[in-house]
Amino acid sequence: MFINFRRIHKFQCVQLLTTGLILCMVMVCWEDLDHHVVSHVKSYTYRYLINSYDFLNSSFYVKSSRKYGSNSADGASLVEYPYLINHAGKCKSRDGKSWDDVLLLLFVKSPPENIEQRQAIRDTWGNESFGWSKLGVNVKLVFALGIHPDVWKRSKVQSALLQEDRVYHDLIQQNFVDTFHNLTAKLILQFQWSHKYCPQAHFLMSADDDIFIHMPNLVKYLQQLLSSQSRATDLWVGHVHRGSPPVRRKTSKYHVPYELYPWPSYPDYTAGAGYVVSGDVAAKLYQATLFLNPSVYIDDVFMGMCAKVMGVSPQEHVYFSGEGKAPYHPCIYDHMITSHGHASDVRSLWHAATDPTAYGSSRGFFGNLYCRAVRVMLLCLPYYQNTYSCMAAFT
Repeated sequence: MFINFRRIHKFQCVQLLTTGLILCMVMVCWEDLDHHVVSHVKSYTYRYLINSYDFLNSSFYVKSSRKYGSNSADGASLVEYPYLINHAGKCKSRDGKSWDDVLLLLFVKSPPENIEQRQAIRDTWGNESFGWSKLGVNVKLVFALGIHPDVWKRSKVQSALLQEDRVYHDLIQQNFVDTFHNLTAKLILQFQWSHKYCPQAHFLMSADDDIFIHMPNLVKYLQQLLSSQSRATDLWVGHVHRGSPPVRRKTSKYHVPYELYPWPSYPDYTAGAGYVVSGDVAAKLYQATLFLNPSVYIDDVFMGMCAKVMGVSPQEHVYFSGEGKAPYHPCIYDHMITSHGHASDVRSLWHAATDPTAYGSSRGFFGNLYCRAVRVMLLCLPYYQNTYSCMAAFT
């Protein structure tokens, strides 16, 4: 038996070149790889397998009461901002003396300049008249806003907001700058306002103004919870993020330094684009905002911290969307609750998803079998992993 050493040397050379190429690619892509894979594995392992921790230390607790319109020395915004636009009687009866029965208080977070998106919501899934006349329930819609971040445009935008509110009476605005780093202020606003002005609402939903809500499906789901009597309380439902790591890259807008948040994992939380809490949970979260320092400017995470303190855990619902759009198909519309990333197609999607002549849910055995196959093909592909999980195809 003879050994061809030249062939062995060629094989080893190919191995070395291949290994070097792989190492080069890993080095170039390490930052993304670390963020999307390595950090998540470490975070999830630490969160659930090695150590269970509280995600809080003394720096996150406010020892003194909030001061109106003041800022703390360390930069944490311990503030109750004054209202610039408010509707204290939104959830009261016509005589203004008693609370109206409200199934759902719908809080939509919207930048001041997004006038067209707010109008599209009023005309579609946020339409209060549709809820009453077609679904037989009382849904109250309000938009949460701050002031425009550009001081040169602020006066003009504010005038437009006042005109918009004179027509629709649904804007709730406080005197903070409406930026990404003040989203926690909006979170506090929604629980503060609901506690004071709409405490009787059975459910509160927080939503971004670029999501789509299939309101008939959501109302049906909430009514089922109410009729069950056991699950209409202690509810926080949405697209749950478990064991997510903080982003340490300084170039990312989600960057959180170790000094602000020292742990390798966030508490469990729902995607802030759209989630629902029951009235009792809304009251608990309001209490948590009174003594937690809102220095964590990622509102989803701050929500998770508040819930952790109050002993509330998020519940996964497979038809609450993640970061991406849901596939456009009648077999998806049958079950969808939310879909993310709809800035310009809300009206067309609303028409398609709620059209009574569309391919309905009572389609028989073969129709249901067909839809099951369609959902498997649409939802079990990696492309849609950030919308609904593959499990939704079998629900």
